[in-house]
Amino acid sequence: MRHLRVALGLIGLLATQAAAQENAVVVELYTSQGCSSCPPADDILRALAPRDDVIALALHVDYWDYLGWVDLFGKAEHTARQQAYARVAEAKMIYTPQMIIGGTDHIVGSRPMQVMDAVQAHASQPYPFDLRLGRSGDLVSLNAGPGAVGVYDVQLVRYLPHQSVAIRNGENAGNTVDYANIVTSWVVLGQWDGAAPLAMQVQAGGPEAVVAIIQQAGHGAIMGAARLR
Repeated sequence: MRHLRVALGLIGLLATQAAAQENAVVVELYTSQGCSSCPPADDILRALAPRDDVIALALHVDYWDYLGWVDLFGKAEHTARQQAYARVAEAKMIYTPQMIIGGTDHIVGSRPMQVMDAVQAHASQPYPFDLRLGRSGDLVSLNAGPGAVGVYDVQLVRYLPHQSVAIRNGENAGNTVDYANIVTSWVVLGQWDGAAPLAMQVQAGGPEAVVAIIQQAGHGAIMGAARLR
Protein backbone atom coordinates (compact mmCIF):
# COMPACT_ATOMS: atom_id res chain seq x y z
CA MET A 1 0.00 0.00 0.00
CA ARG A 2 2.92 2.35 0.73
CA HIS A 3 4.20 1.89 -2.83
CA LEU A 4 0.76 2.75 -4.19
CA ARG A 5 0.60 5.96 -2.10
CA VAL A 6 4.07 6.98 -3.33
CA ALA A 7 3.10 6.28 -6.93
CA LEU A 8 -0.13 8.26 -6.61
CA GLY A 9 1.90 11.14 -5.19
CA LEU A 10 4.18 10.93 -8.21
CA ILE A 11 1.17 11.07 -10.52
CA GLY A 12 0.00 14.22 -8.74
CA LEU A 13 3.46 15.80 -8.97
CA LEU A 14 3.68 15.10 -12.67
CA ALA A 15 0.23 16.62 -13.10
CA THR A 16 1.52 19.94 -11.77
CA GLN A 17 4.46 19.81 -14.18
CA ALA A 18 2.55 18.74 -17.30
CA ALA A 19 1.72 21.36 -19.88
CA ALA A 20 -1.88 21.50 -21.04
CA GLN A 21 -2.39 19.76 -24.39
CA GLU A 22 -5.28 19.90 -26.82
CA ASN A 23 -4.71 16.25 -27.69
CA ALA A 24 -4.23 14.26 -24.51
CA VAL A 25 -3.35 10.60 -23.91
CA VAL A 26 -6.48 8.45 -23.62
CA VAL A 27 -6.46 6.02 -20.68
CA GLU A 28 -9.34 3.52 -20.57
CA LEU A 29 -9.84 1.68 -17.29
CA TYR A 30 -12.00 -1.45 -17.38
CA THR A 31 -13.23 -1.84 -13.83
CA SER A 32 -16.11 -3.17 -11.72
CA GLN A 33 -17.65 -2.43 -8.35
CA GLY A 34 -17.82 -6.19 -7.86
CA CYS A 35 -14.05 -6.72 -8.24
CA SER A 36 -11.95 -6.67 -5.05
CA SER A 37 -8.78 -5.92 -7.06
CA CYS A 38 -10.23 -2.81 -8.68
CA PRO A 39 -10.21 -0.07 -5.99
CA PRO A 40 -6.42 0.58 -6.31
CA ALA A 41 -6.86 1.02 -10.06
CA ASP A 42 -9.86 3.29 -9.46
CA ASP A 43 -7.57 5.38 -7.21
CA ILE A 44 -4.97 5.65 -9.98
CA LEU A 45 -7.57 6.77 -12.51
CA ARG A 46 -8.90 9.31 -10.02
CA ALA A 47 -5.37 10.72 -9.65
CA LEU A 48 -5.03 10.93 -13.44
CA ALA A 49 -8.45 12.52 -14.00
CA PRO A 50 -7.51 16.20 -13.27
CA ARG A 51 -4.54 16.15 -15.63
CA ASP A 52 -4.77 18.21 -18.80
CA ASP A 53 -2.44 15.86 -20.69
CA VAL A 54 -4.54 12.75 -19.94
CA ILE A 55 -8.13 11.84 -20.79
CA ALA A 56 -8.93 9.27 -18.10
CA LEU A 57 -12.06 7.20 -18.74
CA ALA A 58 -13.63 4.58 -16.45
CA LEU A 59 -15.56 1.92 -18.35
CA HIS A 60 -17.46 -0.24 -15.87
CA VAL A 61 -18.10 -3.77 -17.13
CA ASP A 62 -20.94 -6.11 -16.25
CA TYR A 63 -19.37 -9.58 -16.11
CA TRP A 64 -18.78 -9.56 -12.34
CA ASP A 65 -22.37 -8.68 -11.49
CA TYR A 66 -23.14 -12.31 -10.59
CA LEU A 67 -20.89 -12.07 -7.50
CA GLY A 68 -23.63 -10.39 -5.49
CA TRP A 69 -23.45 -6.72 -6.46
CA VAL A 70 -24.66 -5.23 -9.74
CA ASP A 71 -22.29 -2.42 -10.79
CA LEU A 72 -24.39 0.75 -10.93
CA PHE A 73 -22.38 2.00 -13.93
CA GLY A 74 -21.78 -1.34 -15.64
CA LYS A 75 -22.65 -1.64 -19.32
CA ALA A 76 -22.59 -4.59 -21.70
CA GLU A 77 -21.20 -2.18 -24.32
CA HIS A 78 -18.09 -1.65 -22.19
CA THR A 79 -17.58 -5.39 -21.90
CA ALA A 80 -17.95 -5.70 -25.68
CA ARG A 81 -15.34 -2.97 -26.24
CA GLN A 82 -12.88 -4.73 -23.94
CA GLN A 83 -13.56 -8.04 -25.71
CA ALA A 84 -12.86 -6.39 -29.07
CA TYR A 85 -9.50 -5.12 -27.80
CA ALA A 86 -8.72 -8.65 -26.58
CA ARG A 87 -9.44 -10.11 -30.02
CA VAL A 88 -7.09 -7.61 -31.66
CA ALA A 89 -4.38 -8.46 -29.10
CA GLU A 90 -5.11 -12.21 -29.48
CA ALA A 91 -5.61 -12.37 -25.71
CA LYS A 92 -7.36 -15.46 -24.36
CA MET A 93 -9.30 -13.65 -21.64
CA ILE A 94 -10.44 -10.29 -20.35
CA TYR A 95 -9.99 -9.14 -16.76
CA THR A 96 -10.35 -6.27 -14.34
CA PRO A 97 -8.72 -3.96 -13.59
CA GLN A 98 -7.22 -3.39 -17.03
CA MET A 99 -6.01 -0.13 -18.51
CA ILE A 100 -5.68 0.34 -22.26
CA ILE A 101 -3.56 3.36 -23.10
CA GLY A 102 -3.62 5.01 -26.48
CA GLY A 103 -5.65 2.10 -27.81
CA THR A 104 -2.55 -0.12 -27.94
CA ASP A 105 -0.91 -0.69 -24.54
CA HIS A 106 -2.68 -3.23 -22.30
CA ILE A 107 -1.64 -2.96 -18.64
CA VAL A 108 -2.86 -4.27 -15.29
CA GLY A 109 -4.62 -1.18 -13.98
CA SER A 110 -3.31 -1.44 -10.42
CA ARG A 111 0.37 -1.07 -11.45
CA PRO A 112 0.94 2.69 -11.27
CA MET A 113 4.53 2.80 -12.50
CA GLN A 114 3.71 0.78 -15.62
CA VAL A 115 0.71 3.01 -16.22
CA MET A 116 2.81 6.16 -15.90
CA ASP A 117 5.57 4.81 -18.14
CA ALA A 118 2.98 4.10 -20.85
CA VAL A 119 1.33 7.49 -20.45
CA GLN A 120 4.65 9.29 -20.75
CA ALA A 121 5.64 7.23 -23.79
CA HIS A 122 2.41 8.15 -25.58
CA ALA A 123 2.66 11.79 -24.51
CA SER A 124 6.05 12.01 -26.25
CA GLN A 125 4.47 11.06 -29.60
CA PRO A 126 2.06 13.71 -30.91
CA TYR A 127 -1.17 12.50 -32.49
CA PRO A 128 -1.28 12.40 -36.30
CA PHE A 129 -4.51 14.42 -36.23
CA ASP A 130 -5.00 17.68 -34.35
CA LEU A 131 -8.61 17.28 -33.24
CA ARG A 132 -10.42 20.39 -31.98
CA LEU A 133 -13.75 20.70 -30.21
CA GLY A 134 -16.07 23.67 -29.86
CA ARG A 135 -19.49 24.18 -28.31
CA SER A 136 -22.45 26.34 -29.21
CA GLY A 137 -25.35 25.59 -26.90
CA ASP A 138 -26.08 21.88 -27.18
CA LEU A 139 -24.11 21.55 -30.43
CA VAL A 140 -20.51 20.33 -30.35
CA SER A 141 -18.29 20.77 -33.41
CA LEU A 142 -15.44 18.41 -34.26
CA ASN A 143 -12.70 19.59 -36.61
CA ALA A 144 -9.43 18.05 -37.76
CA GLY A 145 -7.14 18.64 -40.68
CA PRO A 146 -6.35 15.96 -43.25
CA GLY A 147 -3.43 13.61 -42.76
CA ALA A 148 -2.58 9.96 -43.20
CA VAL A 149 -5.19 8.22 -45.33
CA GLY A 150 -6.81 5.23 -43.62
CA VAL A 151 -10.03 4.08 -42.01
CA TYR A 152 -10.80 5.80 -38.71
CA ASP A 153 -13.70 5.64 -36.28
CA VAL A 154 -14.83 9.06 -35.06
CA GLN A 155 -16.28 8.59 -31.57
CA LEU A 156 -18.07 10.72 -28.99
CA VAL A 157 -17.78 9.86 -25.29
CA ARG A 158 -19.68 11.35 -22.35
CA TYR A 159 -18.70 10.93 -18.70
CA LEU A 160 -19.63 11.92 -15.16
CA PRO A 161 -16.64 13.53 -13.40
CA HIS A 162 -17.24 12.00 -9.97
CA GLN A 163 -19.52 9.83 -7.89
CA SER A 164 -19.15 7.95 -4.60
CA VAL A 165 -20.82 4.57 -4.18
CA ALA A 166 -21.49 2.68 -0.96
CA ILE A 167 -21.19 -0.97 -1.94
CA ARG A 168 -23.40 -3.21 0.17
CA ASN A 169 -22.72 -6.70 -1.23
CA GLY A 170 -20.15 -8.67 -3.19
CA GLU A 171 -16.38 -8.61 -2.89
CA ASN A 172 -16.26 -4.92 -1.91
CA ALA A 173 -19.15 -5.06 0.56
CA GLY A 174 -18.96 -2.39 3.25
CA ASN A 175 -16.66 -0.09 1.26
CA THR A 176 -17.44 3.33 -0.17
CA VAL A 177 -15.48 3.92 -3.37
CA ASP A 178 -14.91 7.23 -5.14
CA TYR A 179 -15.10 6.90 -8.91
CA ALA A 180 -13.85 9.43 -11.46
CA ASN A 181 -14.74 10.07 -15.10
CA ILE A 182 -17.45 7.41 -15.30
CA VAL A 183 -18.30 6.76 -18.94
CA THR A 184 -22.05 6.98 -19.59
CA SER A 185 -22.03 6.67 -23.38
CA TRP A 186 -19.57 5.81 -26.14
CA VAL A 187 -20.92 6.35 -29.65
CA VAL A 188 -19.26 5.86 -33.03
CA LEU A 189 -20.37 8.90 -35.04
CA GLY A 190 -19.04 7.55 -38.33
CA GLN A 191 -15.91 6.68 -40.25
CA TRP A 192 -13.42 9.06 -41.83
CA ASP A 193 -10.65 8.40 -44.34
CA GLY A 194 -8.33 11.20 -43.23
CA ALA A 195 -8.00 12.50 -46.79
CA ALA A 196 -10.21 15.60 -46.46
CA PRO A 197 -10.73 17.85 -43.43
CA LEU A 198 -13.05 16.48 -40.76
CA ALA A 199 -15.94 18.78 -39.88
CA MET A 200 -18.89 17.46 -37.88
CA GLN A 201 -21.54 18.84 -35.58
CA VAL A 202 -23.36 16.67 -33.04
CA GLN A 203 -25.95 17.17 -30.32
CA ALA A 204 -24.34 16.88 -26.89
CA GLY A 205 -26.58 18.53 -24.34
CA GLY A 206 -26.45 18.04 -20.61
CA PRO A 207 -23.79 18.55 -17.94
CA GLU A 208 -21.58 15.56 -18.73
CA ALA A 209 -18.10 16.15 -20.09
CA VAL A 210 -17.55 15.55 -23.82
CA VAL A 211 -14.64 13.66 -25.37
CA ALA A 212 -14.02 13.05 -29.08
CA ILE A 213 -11.66 10.32 -30.24
CA ILE A 214 -10.28 9.41 -33.67
CA GLN A 215 -9.19 5.76 -33.62
CA GLN A 216 -7.97 3.36 -36.25
CA ALA A 217 -10.97 1.24 -37.20
CA GLY A 218 -11.02 -2.19 -35.59
CA HIS A 219 -9.94 -0.99 -32.11
CA GLY A 220 -6.50 0.16 -33.19
CA ALA A 221 -4.33 3.06 -32.15
CA ILE A 222 -5.90 6.33 -31.07
CA MET A 223 -4.90 8.97 -33.60
CA GLY A 224 -6.47 12.08 -32.08
CA ALA A 225 -8.44 13.07 -28.98
CA ALA A 226 -9.87 16.19 -27.39
CA ARG A 227 -12.16 17.07 -24.50
CA LEU A 228 -14.66 19.66 -23.31
CA ARG A 229 -15.04 19.45 -19.53
